[in-house]
Amino acid sequence: MPQVKANGITLEYESFGPQDRETILLIMGLGAQLTMWPTELCDELVKRGYRVIRYDNRDVGLSHKFDEHGMPDMAAIFGALMAGQPAQSPYSLDDMAADAVGLLDALGVKQAHIAGASMGGMIAQLVAANHPERTLSLTSIMSTTGNPEVPQGKPEAMAVLMTPAPEGDIPAAIERGILAWNTIGSPGYRTDDETLRQWVTRDVNRSLYPVGTARQMAAIVANGDRREKLKNIKVPAVVLHGVDDPLVPVEGGRDTAKSIPGAELREVPGMGHDFPLALVDTFADAIEAAAKRAAKAQAAE
Repeated sequence: MPQVKANGITLEYESFGPQDRETILLIMGLGAQLTMWPTELCDELVKRGYRVIRYDNRDVGLSHKFDEHGMPDMAAIFGALMAGQPAQSPYSLDDMAADAVGLLDALGVKQAHIAGASMGGMIAQLVAANHPERTLSLTSIMSTTGNPEVPQGKPEAMAVLMTPAPEGDIPAAIERGILAWNTIGSPGYRTDDETLRQWVTRDVNRSLYPVGTARQMAAIVANGDRREKLKNIKVPAVVLHGVDDPLVPVEGGRDTAKSIPGAELREVPGMGHDFPLALVDTFADAIEAAAKRAAKAQAAE
């Protein structure tokens, strides 16, 4: 897969479909590599007439690693927030949104449909809010607003999120990854054990870098409440969320849709916090719905 310089760092990306089409930029979540976007979804969106780009966020996969920052001081970050003070993280979600725009710059893409999942949904929200001139539409998937009143995930889901992968221990990291996805995955659309093991093994062998996940978590926590920014989003938006998401409860999606003017909320019974292949059309439909609304709005201008 190719790499480019974007926003001053190196990003690994992959492109699907002809370059002369409207682009959909897919932004993945906490500690997750571009490979977590199913190739089947990318291919489906190409079949529907789009170019698709997926990429590794900073500090994950094959993109730039911020080794110089070390392990973030999460206690200090939480302490600052509880005291009503600005929290200091190695970098911010706004920086990660600027990475996304930098990638578009490097690839010569003036505007794109922005879709993100979980932390990627937060980044996508900030792309739409901070860079409206680059955003055609927004699809926020299994994400939330940073509103402290939104319920937290189930204890077992939060525990697996906060337990880092073993550093350098490939077999243990694979078992930990399988446990994590079985804990937060979709109860109504279970991925079979063999496929799940293949996916986790692929990703652990591609890159195992738990300290980067910790720094991304610091960026999430430090970002705080985004609702005021979300009020300013003008592009068509679709919010997709699983009713049975144990990590980011569906209330997070509802709060996101309520905070973005004119957003459409799509709730999926049986969906958790993963990308089962049985729901590829559901994900594609949501992204396409936002894109078609954008096309309709442009045609009306």
